Amino acid sequence: MILDKIQGPNDLHKLPLEAFPPLAKEIRGFLVRAVGKNGGHLASNLGVVELTLALHNVFHLPEDKIIWDVGHQAYIHKMLTGRKEDFDRLRQAGGLSGFPKRSESPCDAFDTGHSSTSVSAGLGYVKARDLQGESYHVVSVIGDGALTGGMAYEAMNNAAELKTNFIIVLNDNHMSISPNVGGISRYLGRLRTAQVYTDLKLKITKGLNRIPWLGEPLIGAMRNTKSSIKQLVIPGMFFENMGLTYLGPAGGHDMRQMMKLFNEAKRVNGPVLVHVLTQKGRGYAPAVRHPDKFHGTAAFDIRTGAPLKKQEKPCYTDIFGKTILKLGRENKKLVAITAAMPTGTGLDAFSRKFPERFFDVGIAEGHSVTFAAGLAAGGLTPVVAVYSSFLQRAVDQILHDVCMQKLHVIFAVDRAGLVGSDGETHQGAFDLSYLSMMPHMTVMAPKNDWELARMLEFAAGLAGPVAIRYPRGAAYRGLTEAREPLAYGKSETLHQGGGVAYLAVGSMVETGEEIYQREKERGREVTLVNVRFVKPLDTQLLDSLAREHALLVTLEENVRAGGFGEQVLAYVNSRYPGLRVRIFSLPDSFVEQGQVGELKKSLGLTADAVLAAVHKMEEG
Repeated sequence: MILDKIQGPNDLHKLPLEAFPPLAKEIRGFLVRAVGKNGGHLASNLGVVELTLALHNVFHLPEDKIIWDVGHQAYIHKMLTGRKEDFDRLRQAGGLSGFPKRSESPCDAFDTGHSSTSVSAGLGYVKARDLQGESYHVVSVIGDGALTGGMAYEAMNNAAELKTNFIIVLNDNHMSISPNVGGISRYLGRLRTAQVYTDLKLKITKGLNRIPWLGEPLIGAMRNTKSSIKQLVIPGMFFENMGLTYLGPAGGHDMRQMMKLFNEAKRVNGPVLVHVLTQKGRGYAPAVRHPDKFHGTAAFDIRTGAPLKKQEKPCYTDIFGKTILKLGRENKKLVAITAAMPTGTGLDAFSRKFPERFFDVGIAEGHSVTFAAGLAAGGLTPVVAVYSSFLQRAVDQILHDVCMQKLHVIFAVDRAGLVGSDGETHQGAFDLSYLSMMPHMTVMAPKNDWELARMLEFAAGLAGPVAIRYPRGAAYRGLTEAREPLAYGKSETLHQGGGVAYLAVGSMVETGEEIYQREKERGREVTLVNVRFVKPLDTQLLDSLAREHALLVTLEENVRAGGFGEQVLAYVNSRYPGLRVRIFSLPDSFVEQGQVGELKKSLGLTADAVLAAVHKMEEG
């Protein structure tokens, strides 16, 4: 195999260009096998095989810096920098990350996992390079979906002042996770038809370069003329008018054409955007047909593309989707918002049934929240469905635009707590902390599938901002008999005992129930509380527990700092200094990738670990 000849950075430079097409085919086969075995991001990587080969052929790593926006499409980059053998442990604990990591390789210039950051990071590298008198190239690769994020434009606006080289590669596949929406998508659609311009420009540039003395000055004059032929061929010239030299669009699977443009881009003394057109999922028919399903996928049958493990139980996202559809039928003022993830958040059925009340704002979480605030101020009831780690990007908007005005916006916070294989950029470890600190915010967490549905119904009837956080994966079906009606700010006592009281938040109720049953088998009756409301804190319950228990144990999938446990500890210390509190939470650090069960075990959040620690405390 040609791929076996690539053992480290820049080995690609030793291959003749005629080896590149068969190498691309080998890489696609390797990708499908590796992701089929371990799961991962497939469609996006299949789409950038030739683009990555072209970049690695033109640039020299790690001296030159390639920054991948989001980073889920960097698998080929990892192969070409000596990490092919590590794909056996892709996205597993202690194994190869599914995203760029500086600690993993010097060829990974910047850690990424969220969208629209690469241009800002690249500009920082450029300034650092210039201030230190260095001469390497900086390339930021950003997708068209990420261009819906405002941060990308802030960075391009800033980059327009540069007088030194900075290369931005726009990977245009007309997709983020779901198909792109909005004005930028339509603008890029028009640019895609401008291939005639690229061909013409390359021919003119090649011809002028042959003219001694006059060729280069003429090319420079063409670049600096606002009324150039480009203005006539490509409508708007958005990027040029921002101050970026625009090259393209180029075929994103034509390596020779891309290499020509990248070499031309290296000669520009300023910011330059190279626009390449790629196909998400290219080379694997199931991923071409369903690029959204193969954006991030579990292990699958390579022959058919079908998942190896069928989901037998409904997941929390499914429960949310069914309930929001029901509420939409009952309440004409209820509207739903997603940031480019209608399928991932469970809003696809709602979008089909109520298209006029469904809004996909693109990858723009901050905008989605303030947009929701405007909808609420206008008399509607908006539901913002978003992953916990992505909601972090809108903390200021939640605080200032929603909470300060006490607006009734419902946040459906999916994938809260540990999410597993995507690693530290995607763990939903902080939402209880940043949401609980906000005045007027109500924060809930359901114990099971039934309770998620009831909480959504309950939230729709409240006033002010409300957040409901729930985990990734199959919904807990236990404790079906425990259906105490929701009362604002009140917890649910599932089992009444003495000595030790366990207060479990959301997903940790399942662990709490296991602890209760284990203790019961030992002849010990402990108390188990389903917290339900993280904010407001149920102080009446805490007062009651303090009179009857010697130890309170809190269980949560959130960092300790600012989490539920610390709120309980602060309250108890201020009123019951003799009462002991033990907090079980995620550590105040970033949790790397691994299966959720493995992570809970390593972090001491299993029933075994909790019981061992509690029994040790009681004995001491």
